[in-house]
Amino acid sequence: MTPYAAWRLAMAGAMSLTLTVPALAQQAAPPAWAQGRPAEQASSPLAPHAPRLTATPAERIPLDAIRLPQGFRAELWASGLPGARMMTRGEDGTVYVGTRTIGRVYAVKDEGGTRSTRVLAQRLDNPNGVAVRDGALYVIAINRVLRYDNIARNPNAEPVELTDAFALPTEAHHGWKFAAFGPDGKLYMNVGVPCNVCTFDENRHALILRYNPDGSGREVMGHGIRNSVGFDWRPGSNVLYATNNGRDWAGNESPEDTLHRLSRPGEHHGFPYCSGNAWQDPGHTGRQCSEFPAPVAMLGPHTAPLGMRFYTGTMFPEAYRGRAFVARRGSWNRDVKSGFDVVTVALNEDGSQGRVEPFLEGLLDTAENSFKGRPIDVLVMPDGSLLVSDEQNGAIYRITYQR
Repeated sequence: MTPYAAWRLAMAGAMSLTLTVPALAQQAAPPAWAQGRPAEQASSPLAPHAPRLTATPAERIPLDAIRLPQGFRAELWASGLPGARMMTRGEDGTVYVGTRTIGRVYAVKDEGGTRSTRVLAQRLDNPNGVAVRDGALYVIAINRVLRYDNIARNPNAEPVELTDAFALPTEAHHGWKFAAFGPDGKLYMNVGVPCNVCTFDENRHALILRYNPDGSGREVMGHGIRNSVGFDWRPGSNVLYATNNGRDWAGNESPEDTLHRLSRPGEHHGFPYCSGNAWQDPGHTGRQCSEFPAPVAMLGPHTAPLGMRFYTGTMFPEAYRGRAFVARRGSWNRDVKSGFDVVTVALNEDGSQGRVEPFLEGLLDTAENSFKGRPIDVLVMPDGSLLVSDEQNGAIYRITYQR
C-alpha cells in the first residue's frame, strides 16, 4: 500500500469514528425512570427495584414476617404466580390476576380449600388491568384491550379484540392500567403520564377515564392524576376515590403520594403543577395549588400506593367497615425505604378527609433498609376476608379475623 493510500484509509476510519460518537451518545440516553433527575444526583444509587419473575417456593414466602392488628391472621392463599398484581373475582369465584413485566394473566380457582392456578394469557405488554362483568373478563394491557366472553364456562375462550374501540395511548412509561366496572356499569381505567414530570397533553394523559363496555362513550372523570393504579367507590355514596403516585427526584420527603376523591367528573387534581393542593412543583408554577381540591389523605413520600378497596364485608370488626384498604408497593426513589405494607384510611362523614392507620406490616426491614415483599392490590371476598397480592413473591395472602 502506498503512503497516500494508507493516509486515505486512516482518515476514513477517523471520520467514521467521529460520525459515530454522537450516535453513541444518543444511545446512552438515561433510562425513563431517571428523567428529571437533578445533575447533582447523577451518581445516585437509587433505581427501581426489579420484580422477581420466577416462582418463589412456598416455604420461602415471608408469611411469618407479616404483622397485623390483634385478632387478625394471615395465611398463604396462593403462590407460584410470578409478578402477581391486580385482582378481580369472577362470578364463579375464580380470581383473575394481572401482571406487568412478565406479561401474564393468571386464573386462580378455589377448589374447596386448595387453589389451582393456570396461565390464562401470556406474552402481553403489561396486562395489569383485569375486570369482570356479565361473565366476561376484560384484560387491559398497554397496547391492547381484550374481552374473554363466558370465561367461567369456557376457560379457553379466544379473546374479542377491543383495542381499536378504546383507542388508548400506548406509551410505555406509566402505561399500565388499573380497570374496574363502576356502579353505573361503565368500565373505568387510568392513563398515566408518559414521563416523571413534563409538559404533556392533559386531555390524553394523567387521567381517569370511563367507557361503555364496548369502548364507546369516552369520558374524562379526573384530570391531573399523575399515575393512579387503584380506585374504588365509597359504599353508600358511589363517589370514586383513587390513589395517586407523585413524581420522583424531588427529595426524600416530597411530594407525598395521595388519595383523591373525584367528586365531580372532569375535575383537575393538580399534576404537574401540584401534588393536590399541598406541594408546588418548582418546575411547574403556572397554576396555584389552591386551585385544586385537597387530597383526602396523604399516603407518605414515594410509598407507591396502588390497589385500594373499600371494605364491604362483615368479618372484620365494626371499626374497619367502610374503610379504604390501600396497598403501598414501596419506595425506590428514597434513601430510607418506606411503604411495603397495607394501610387503612378511615374517612370522615362527608368523605373529604381521611385518617391513615397501619394494617399489614413486617415486609419492610427497617434495620436493614430492605424489603421482603411488595403488596400491590387488595380484594374483599364474599366471606369478608381480604386478599392481598404480593408481586415480589408471586403470592396472594388471605387476611381473616377471629374474635
